[in-house]
Amino acid sequence: MLQQHIEQNIWKYGDVTLDEQQRRVTSTNGTHPLTPMECRLLKVLMLNQDQLVRRDFLMKTVWETDYLEDTRTLDVHISWLRKKIEENPQRPRYLRTVRGYGYIFRPM
Repeated sequence: MLQQHIEQNIWKYGDVTLDEQQRRVTSTNGTHPLTPMECRLLKVLMLNQDQLVRRDFLMKTVWETDYLEDTRTLDVHISWLRKKIEENPQRPRYLRTVRGYGYIFRPM
């Protein structure tokens, strides 16, 4: 279950904690700084926990664009987030791909 500490802009889900104000994420993989886009992307995924978040929704919400011809930017940012939150980015526990549709943020 997602926990929020509004006064500090801290979001917690399982072993993953997003400190929105400090732009950093903490997980079993350590504490890592986030770029502004990584922070926005992770927050959107955490707010939609356990739900399929479609690629077009992420592009519109995080990048504020309807352009979907090249979503490689999204893929790269997902890869960067996995390196920061997953113990093994090749076998993600939290941030999973639904091929052709989008991503789901949830633990196994």
